[in-house]
Amino acid sequence: MHILHLTPYYAPAFAFGGVTRSVEGLARALVRRGHTVTVLTTDTLTQHSRYAGPANEHRDGVRVVRVRNLSPWLRGRLNLSTPPGLAARARQLLPAADVVHCHEFRTVENLLVTPLAVRTNKPLVLSPHGTLALATGRGTVKAAWDHLFSPFLARRFDHVVGLTDVEAAEARTLWTTWDARAGFSVIPNGVDPDEYANLPGRESFRERYGLGDAPVCLFMARLHRRKGVSVLVEAFRQANVPDARLVLAGPDDGALMSLLPLLDDRMTVTGYLDGAHRLAALAAADVLALPAVGEGLPMVVLEAMAAGLPVIVSPGCYLPEVAQSRAGLEVPPQVEPLAAALTTLLTDEARRQQMGAAARALVRDRFTWDAVAAQMESVYVGVGEAK
Repeated sequence: MHILHLTPYYAPAFAFGGVTRSVEGLARALVRRGHTVTVLTTDTLTQHSRYAGPANEHRDGVRVVRVRNLSPWLRGRLNLSTPPGLAARARQLLPAADVVHCHEFRTVENLLVTPLAVRTNKPLVLSPHGTLALATGRGTVKAAWDHLFSPFLARRFDHVVGLTDVEAAEARTLWTTWDARAGFSVIPNGVDPDEYANLPGRESFRERYGLGDAPVCLFMARLHRRKGVSVLVEAFRQANVPDARLVLAGPDDGALMSLLPLLDDRMTVTGYLDGAHRLAALAAADVLALPAVGEGLPMVVLEAMAAGLPVIVSPGCYLPEVAQSRAGLEVPPQVEPLAAALTTLLTDEARRQQMGAAARALVRDRFTWDAVAAQMESVYVGVGEAK
Protein backbone atom coordinates (compact mmCIF):
# COMPACT_ATOMS: atom_id res chain seq x y z
CA MET A 1 0.00 0.00 0.00
CA HIS A 2 1.18 3.52 -0.82
CA ILE A 3 0.25 6.11 1.83
CA LEU A 4 0.54 9.82 1.09
CA HIS A 5 0.83 11.87 4.30
CA LEU A 6 -0.05 15.55 4.10
CA THR A 7 1.35 17.70 6.90
CA PRO A 8 2.38 21.34 7.35
CA TYR A 9 5.71 20.35 8.99
CA TYR A 10 8.11 17.47 8.55
CA ALA A 11 11.45 18.15 10.19
CA PRO A 12 14.54 16.08 11.00
CA ALA A 13 14.32 13.51 13.78
CA PHE A 14 13.37 14.76 17.24
CA ALA A 15 12.53 18.24 16.02
CA PHE A 16 10.29 20.37 18.17
CA GLY A 17 6.57 19.82 17.69
CA GLY A 18 4.50 16.81 18.69
CA VAL A 19 2.69 16.59 15.34
CA THR A 20 5.99 16.53 13.47
CA ARG A 21 7.39 13.73 15.61
CA SER A 22 4.10 11.86 15.42
CA VAL A 23 4.03 11.88 11.62
CA GLU A 24 7.69 10.93 11.47
CA GLY A 25 7.30 7.99 13.86
CA LEU A 26 4.20 6.65 12.12
CA ALA A 27 5.74 7.00 8.66
CA ARG A 28 8.87 5.06 9.63
CA ALA A 29 6.81 2.32 11.27
CA LEU A 30 4.63 1.96 8.17
CA VAL A 31 7.77 1.55 6.06
CA ARG A 32 8.92 -1.21 8.42
CA ARG A 33 5.60 -2.93 7.79
CA GLY A 34 6.34 -2.99 4.06
CA HIS A 35 4.35 0.02 2.88
CA THR A 36 5.46 2.80 0.56
CA VAL A 37 5.21 6.16 2.30
CA THR A 38 5.42 9.65 0.85
CA VAL A 39 5.16 12.80 2.94
CA LEU A 40 4.01 15.97 1.18
CA THR A 41 4.81 19.02 3.26
CA THR A 42 6.19 22.56 3.17
CA ASP A 43 9.71 23.80 3.85
CA THR A 44 8.71 25.54 7.10
CA LEU A 45 10.92 24.33 9.94
CA THR A 46 9.98 26.73 12.74
CA GLN A 47 8.04 29.95 12.98
CA HIS A 48 11.13 31.86 11.83
CA SER A 49 13.09 29.41 9.67
CA ARG A 50 13.01 27.07 6.71
CA TYR A 51 14.29 23.55 6.28
CA ALA A 52 17.66 23.83 4.58
CA GLY A 53 17.82 20.33 3.11
CA PRO A 54 16.67 19.01 -0.28
CA ALA A 55 13.13 19.54 -1.51
CA ASN A 56 12.88 15.86 -2.42
CA GLU A 57 14.69 13.31 -0.26
CA HIS A 58 14.43 9.94 1.45
CA ARG A 59 14.66 9.70 5.24
CA ASP A 60 14.62 6.22 6.81
CA GLY A 61 12.83 4.84 3.76
CA VAL A 62 10.24 7.64 3.71
CA ARG A 63 10.11 9.90 0.67
CA VAL A 64 9.72 13.53 1.78
CA VAL A 65 8.59 16.12 -0.77
CA ARG A 66 8.71 19.75 0.36
CA VAL A 67 7.06 22.74 -1.30
CA ARG A 68 8.33 26.24 -0.65
CA ASN A 69 6.20 28.19 1.81
CA LEU A 70 6.17 31.90 1.06
CA SER A 71 5.73 32.88 4.73
CA PRO A 72 6.90 30.61 7.57
CA TRP A 73 5.81 33.35 9.97
CA LEU A 74 2.16 33.09 8.88
CA ARG A 75 2.30 29.31 9.27
CA GLY A 76 3.85 29.56 12.71
CA ARG A 77 1.65 32.34 14.10
CA LEU A 78 -1.72 31.85 12.42
CA ASN A 79 -1.57 28.31 11.00
CA LEU A 80 -1.83 29.80 7.52
CA SER A 81 0.50 28.29 4.94
CA THR A 82 1.34 29.94 1.65
CA PRO A 83 2.66 27.08 -0.56
CA PRO A 84 1.69 28.04 -4.13
CA GLY A 85 3.18 24.88 -5.65
CA LEU A 86 1.44 22.39 -3.35
CA ALA A 87 -1.55 21.58 -5.55
CA ALA A 88 0.66 20.94 -8.58
CA ARG A 89 2.91 18.64 -6.54
CA ALA A 90 -0.12 16.80 -5.17
CA ARG A 91 -1.40 16.15 -8.71
CA GLN A 92 1.91 14.44 -9.47
CA LEU A 93 1.85 12.29 -6.32
CA LEU A 94 -1.83 11.35 -6.01
CA PRO A 95 -2.03 8.79 -8.86
CA ALA A 96 0.39 6.45 -7.04
CA ALA A 97 -1.30 6.80 -3.63
CA ASP A 98 -3.79 4.31 -2.23
CA VAL A 99 -4.83 6.55 0.67
CA VAL A 100 -4.20 10.15 1.74
CA HIS A 101 -3.66 10.80 5.46
CA CYS A 102 -3.98 14.46 6.48
CA HIS A 103 -2.48 15.69 9.74
CA GLU A 104 -4.26 18.56 11.54
CA PHE A 105 -7.62 19.80 10.27
CA ARG A 106 -7.67 23.55 9.75
CA THR A 107 -4.79 23.89 7.27
CA VAL A 108 -4.37 25.49 3.88
CA GLU A 109 -2.72 22.23 2.81
CA ASN A 110 -6.03 20.41 3.32
CA LEU A 111 -7.95 23.06 1.37
CA LEU A 112 -5.58 22.63 -1.58
CA VAL A 113 -5.17 18.85 -1.66
CA THR A 114 -8.43 17.27 -0.41
CA PRO A 115 -10.53 18.34 -3.42
CA LEU A 116 -7.94 16.76 -5.71
CA ALA A 117 -8.08 13.54 -3.68
CA VAL A 118 -11.88 13.46 -3.83
CA ARG A 119 -11.79 14.08 -7.58
CA THR A 120 -9.47 11.09 -8.06
CA ASN A 121 -11.46 8.91 -5.61
CA LYS A 122 -8.64 8.58 -3.08
CA PRO A 123 -9.70 7.69 0.50
CA LEU A 124 -9.05 10.52 2.94
CA VAL A 125 -8.08 9.94 6.58
CA LEU A 126 -7.70 12.76 9.12
CA SER A 127 -5.68 12.91 12.34
CA PRO A 128 -6.56 16.20 14.11
CA HIS A 129 -3.78 15.72 16.72
CA GLY A 130 -5.70 17.40 19.52
CA THR A 131 -6.30 20.64 17.61
CA LEU A 132 -10.08 20.54 17.09
CA ALA A 133 -11.22 22.38 20.22
CA LEU A 134 -11.10 26.17 20.11
CA ALA A 135 -9.59 26.15 23.61
CA THR A 136 -6.37 24.53 22.38
CA GLY A 137 -5.15 27.82 20.95
CA ARG A 138 -5.77 30.38 18.20
CA GLY A 139 -9.46 30.29 19.08
CA THR A 140 -10.42 33.40 17.10
CA VAL A 141 -8.67 32.15 13.97
CA LYS A 142 -10.24 28.70 14.35
CA ALA A 143 -13.74 30.16 14.78
CA ALA A 144 -13.31 32.22 11.61
CA TRP A 145 -11.98 29.17 9.79
CA ASP A 146 -14.96 27.09 10.91
CA HIS A 147 -17.35 29.72 9.62
CA LEU A 148 -15.66 29.82 6.23
CA PHE A 149 -14.31 26.34 5.51
CA SER A 150 -14.85 23.59 8.09
CA PRO A 151 -18.28 22.20 7.07
CA PHE A 152 -17.40 21.41 3.47
CA LEU A 153 -13.83 20.39 4.39
CA ALA A 154 -15.12 17.90 6.98
CA ARG A 155 -17.41 16.29 4.39
CA ARG A 156 -14.41 15.27 2.31
CA PHE A 157 -12.92 12.95 4.95
CA ASP A 158 -13.83 9.28 5.06
CA HIS A 159 -12.35 8.59 8.49
CA VAL A 160 -11.20 10.57 11.53
CA VAL A 161 -8.61 9.15 13.94
CA GLY A 162 -8.70 10.57 17.45
CA LEU A 163 -5.78 10.18 19.83
CA THR A 164 -8.17 9.55 22.73
CA ASP A 165 -11.83 8.70 23.35
CA VAL A 166 -12.36 12.36 24.22
CA GLU A 167 -10.98 13.59 20.91
CA ALA A 168 -12.99 11.03 18.92
CA ALA A 169 -16.19 12.09 20.72
CA GLU A 170 -15.35 15.73 20.08
CA ALA A 171 -14.89 14.99 16.38
CA ARG A 172 -18.22 13.13 16.18
CA THR A 173 -20.00 16.14 17.68
CA LEU A 174 -18.39 18.57 15.26
CA TRP A 175 -19.02 16.37 12.23
CA THR A 176 -22.69 16.13 13.22
CA THR A 177 -22.84 19.91 13.61
CA TRP A 178 -21.32 20.31 10.16
CA ASP A 179 -23.67 17.69 8.63
CA ALA A 180 -20.68 15.54 7.70
CA ARG A 181 -20.35 11.76 7.86
CA ALA A 182 -17.20 9.76 8.56
CA GLY A 183 -15.90 6.74 10.40
CA PHE A 184 -14.14 7.30 13.71
CA SER A 185 -11.34 5.44 15.49
CA VAL A 186 -9.13 5.93 18.53
CA ILE A 187 -5.43 5.29 17.95
CA PRO A 188 -2.82 6.85 20.28
CA ASN A 189 0.57 8.33 19.53
CA GLY A 190 3.63 6.14 19.98
CA VAL A 191 7.39 6.09 20.33
CA ASP A 192 10.24 3.78 19.37
CA PRO A 193 11.37 2.66 22.85
CA ASP A 194 14.81 1.47 21.75
CA GLU A 195 15.72 5.03 20.75
CA TYR A 196 15.39 6.10 24.39
CA ALA A 197 16.92 3.08 26.11
CA ASN A 198 20.45 4.45 26.58
CA LEU A 199 20.39 8.19 26.07
CA PRO A 200 23.72 10.04 25.95
CA GLY A 201 24.52 13.49 27.23
CA ARG A 202 23.35 13.42 30.85
CA GLU A 203 26.59 14.75 32.31
CA SER A 204 27.27 17.25 29.54
CA PHE A 205 23.76 18.71 29.81
CA ARG A 206 24.04 19.03 33.60
CA GLU A 207 27.45 20.64 33.30
CA ARG A 208 26.31 23.04 30.58
CA TYR A 209 23.46 24.38 32.74
CA GLY A 210 25.16 24.08 36.11
CA LEU A 211 22.75 21.49 37.50
CA GLY A 212 25.30 19.46 39.41
CA ASP A 213 23.84 16.41 41.16
CA ALA A 214 20.52 18.05 42.01
CA PRO A 215 17.21 16.27 41.35
CA VAL A 216 15.88 17.89 38.18
CA CYS A 217 12.30 18.44 37.09
CA LEU A 218 12.05 18.99 33.34
CA PHE A 219 9.33 20.90 31.50
CA MET A 220 9.65 20.45 27.73
CA ALA A 221 7.07 22.26 25.63
CA ARG A 222 6.23 25.68 24.24
CA LEU A 223 6.27 28.35 26.92
CA HIS A 224 2.54 28.96 26.66
CA ARG A 225 -0.11 29.39 29.31
CA ARG A 226 -2.05 26.37 28.04
CA LYS A 227 0.97 24.15 28.63
CA GLY A 228 0.88 24.95 32.35
CA VAL A 229 4.35 26.44 32.58
CA SER A 230 3.27 29.31 34.85
CA VAL A 231 1.50 27.09 37.37
CA LEU A 232 4.49 24.73 37.34
CA VAL A 233 6.89 27.55 38.23
CA GLU A 234 4.63 28.69 41.05
CA ALA A 235 4.26 25.12 42.33
CA PHE A 236 8.03 24.58 42.22
CA ARG A 237 8.54 27.72 44.28
CA GLN A 238 5.95 26.57 46.80
CA ALA A 239 7.37 23.04 47.05
CA ASN A 240 10.78 24.55 47.76
CA VAL A 241 12.54 21.18 47.69
CA PRO A 242 16.15 21.65 48.90
CA ASP A 243 18.70 21.57 46.06
CA ALA A 244 16.07 20.69 43.42
CA ARG A 245 16.22 22.34 39.99
CA LEU A 246 13.58 23.18 37.39
CA VAL A 247 14.53 23.22 33.71
CA LEU A 248 12.14 24.92 31.27
CA ALA A 249 12.99 23.72 27.76
CA GLY A 250 11.06 25.09 24.82
CA PRO A 251 10.56 28.14 22.63
CA ASP A 252 8.72 31.14 24.01
CA ASP A 253 5.09 31.29 22.89
CA GLY A 254 3.93 34.27 24.88
CA ALA A 255 4.52 33.20 28.49
CA LEU A 256 8.17 34.06 29.08
CA MET A 257 7.71 37.73 30.01
CA SER A 258 5.18 36.85 32.71
CA LEU A 259 7.49 34.12 34.02
CA LEU A 260 10.59 36.29 34.42
CA PRO A 261 9.60 37.85 37.78
CA LEU A 262 9.00 34.35 39.18
CA LEU A 263 12.31 32.81 38.14
CA ASP A 264 15.21 32.37 40.55
CA ASP A 265 18.63 30.73 40.45
CA ARG A 266 17.11 27.25 40.88
CA MET A 267 15.34 27.59 37.53
CA THR A 268 16.88 27.41 34.06
CA VAL A 269 15.31 28.47 30.77
CA THR A 270 17.08 26.76 27.87
CA GLY A 271 15.00 27.89 24.92
CA TYR A 272 14.25 25.52 22.05
CA LEU A 273 16.19 22.24 22.17
CA ASP A 274 16.59 20.08 19.09
CA GLY A 275 18.21 16.78 18.19
CA ALA A 276 20.90 15.59 20.58
CA HIS A 277 20.23 18.48 22.98
CA ARG A 278 16.62 17.38 23.39
CA LEU A 279 17.68 13.81 24.13
CA ALA A 280 20.36 15.03 26.53
CA ALA A 281 17.72 16.98 28.47
CA LEU A 282 15.67 13.81 28.91
CA ALA A 283 18.80 11.94 29.97
CA ALA A 284 19.69 14.60 32.55
CA ALA A 285 16.23 14.90 34.10
CA ASP A 286 14.77 12.93 37.01
CA VAL A 287 11.11 13.86 36.50
CA LEU A 288 9.09 15.35 33.65
CA ALA A 289 6.12 17.60 34.45
CA LEU A 290 3.46 18.76 31.99
CA PRO A 291 0.46 20.31 33.79
CA ALA A 292 -1.22 21.23 30.51
CA VAL A 293 -4.84 21.70 29.52
CA GLY A 294 -6.39 20.79 26.19
CA GLU A 295 -3.67 18.45 24.95
CA GLY A 296 -4.27 15.67 22.45
CA LEU A 297 -1.90 13.01 23.74
CA PRO A 298 1.47 14.69 24.32
CA MET A 299 4.43 13.09 22.60
CA VAL A 300 6.87 14.51 25.13
CA VAL A 301 5.25 12.50 27.94
CA LEU A 302 5.57 9.26 25.97
CA GLU A 303 9.19 10.08 25.14
CA ALA A 304 9.99 10.85 28.77
CA MET A 305 8.44 7.58 29.93
CA ALA A 306 10.37 5.69 27.25
CA ALA A 307 13.50 7.30 28.70
CA GLY A 308 12.59 5.91 32.13
CA LEU A 309 11.35 9.15 33.70
CA PRO A 310 8.39 9.26 36.06
CA VAL A 311 5.96 11.92 34.88
CA ILE A 312 3.60 14.40 36.48
CA VAL A 313 0.65 15.06 34.17
CA SER A 314 -2.69 16.78 34.36
CA PRO A 315 -6.03 15.26 33.33
CA GLY A 316 -5.78 17.48 30.25
CA CYS A 317 -2.99 15.25 28.92
CA TYR A 318 -5.52 12.41 28.59
CA LEU A 319 -3.14 9.76 29.86
CA PRO A 320 -4.96 8.05 32.76
CA GLU A 321 -2.64 5.09 32.16
CA VAL A 322 0.11 7.03 33.94
CA ALA A 323 -1.62 6.78 37.32
CA GLN A 324 -3.14 3.38 36.61
CA SER A 325 0.29 1.88 35.87
CA ARG A 326 2.05 3.83 38.63
CA ALA A 327 4.30 5.39 36.02
CA GLY A 328 3.83 8.82 37.56
CA LEU A 329 1.27 11.09 39.15
CA GLU A 330 -1.84 12.70 37.67
CA VAL A 331 -2.86 15.91 39.44
CA PRO A 332 -4.98 18.96 38.57
CA PRO A 333 -3.02 21.85 37.01
CA GLN A 334 -3.17 23.84 40.23
CA VAL A 335 -0.40 25.06 42.49
CA GLU A 336 -1.21 23.10 45.68
CA PRO A 337 -1.58 19.58 44.22
CA LEU A 338 1.26 20.15 41.77
CA ALA A 339 3.59 21.31 44.57
CA ALA A 340 2.71 18.17 46.54
CA ALA A 341 3.47 15.95 43.54
CA LEU A 342 6.81 17.69 42.97
CA THR A 343 7.74 17.22 46.62
CA THR A 344 6.79 13.54 46.50
CA LEU A 345 8.97 12.70 43.52
CA LEU A 346 11.88 15.10 43.92
CA THR A 347 12.55 13.89 47.48
CA ASP A 348 12.20 10.13 46.91
CA GLU A 349 14.78 8.59 44.59
CA ALA A 350 13.57 5.04 45.20
CA ARG A 351 10.05 5.96 44.17
CA ARG A 352 11.37 7.70 41.06
CA GLN A 353 13.22 4.53 40.09
CA GLN A 354 10.12 2.37 40.58
CA MET A 355 7.91 4.72 38.61
CA GLY A 356 10.52 5.13 35.88
CA ALA A 357 10.65 1.36 35.38
CA ALA A 358 6.85 1.25 35.27
CA ALA A 359 6.87 4.09 32.72
CA ARG A 360 9.19 2.18 30.40
CA ALA A 361 7.01 -0.93 30.70
CA LEU A 362 3.86 1.06 29.96
CA VAL A 363 5.31 2.49 26.77
CA ARG A 364 6.47 -0.90 25.52
CA ASP A 365 3.08 -2.42 26.31
CA ARG A 366 0.76 0.30 24.96
CA PHE A 367 2.52 3.02 23.00
CA THR A 368 4.99 1.72 20.41
CA TRP A 369 4.91 2.99 16.85
CA ASP A 370 4.87 -0.56 15.50
CA ALA A 371 1.60 -1.25 17.36
CA VAL A 372 0.16 2.11 16.30
CA ALA A 373 1.07 1.47 12.64
CA ALA A 374 -0.70 -1.89 12.71
CA GLN A 375 -3.89 -0.20 13.95
CA MET A 376 -3.58 2.57 11.37
CA GLU A 377 -3.05 0.01 8.64
CA SER A 378 -6.45 -1.49 9.49
CA VAL A 379 -8.03 1.95 9.05
CA TYR A 380 -6.38 2.38 5.65
CA VAL A 381 -7.57 -1.02 4.47
CA GLY A 382 -11.10 -0.29 5.69
CA VAL A 383 -11.44 3.07 3.93
CA GLY A 384 -9.93 1.60 0.79
CA GLU A 385 -12.44 -1.25 0.70
CA ALA A 386 -15.29 1.21 1.34
CA LYS A 387 -14.31 3.16 -1.77
